[in-house]
Amino acid sequence: AIALFVGTLIGVLAGYAGGRTDSLFMRVIDILLAIPNLLLAMAIITVLGFGTLNIAVAVGLSSVATFARLSRGEVLRSRANLFVEAARASGVGHLAIIQRHILPHALAPVLSLAALELGFALLSVSALSFLGFGAPPPQPEWGLLIAEGRNYIAAAWWYTTLPGMIIVLSVLATNRIAGFIQDSAENV
Repeated sequence: AIALFVGTLIGVLAGYAGGRTDSLFMRVIDILLAIPNLLLAMAIITVLGFGTLNIAVAVGLSSVATFARLSRGEVLRSRANLFVEAARASGVGHLAIIQRHILPHALAPVLSLAALELGFALLSVSALSFLGFGAPPPQPEWGLLIAEGRNYIAAAWWYTTLPGMIIVLSVLATNRIAGFIQDSAENV
């Protein structure tokens, strides 16, 4: 939700404003896209501290650039339509143009990406908690369960296999949802 809201907001502002504003935002986004998401999330967790909420915030913030880049591209594509030019020529305000004409056309790909990024976020949270960046051991996190179960893999393989299978099934389910969203957006 953090990445979806903040990234879309940045992308819409940059794409609609254009010029130097767009250039400035996109250079920052390009820098963020050059840093691997997991590494950026580790750095954010190191600053914020360990815990379930902080890991979620870190994973969300590390994905902002992806949403910003996609939503900017969709806004640029929508901004070039004749009905946007007609609304601008008839005196409709900038906020109304964004709400009525640009966002409805730009949101379908962004929502499809959100479902895909949810699967990536599940994998990232699991990986970070496996590496020790998550909540302390009494908290049940899938990555932590796998990390603690690896000591007993020879005698009790299900300690690691079951959380791993749940992660895989959850990611597959979110990818399937993303496919449905993309298919329904193409049919509109």
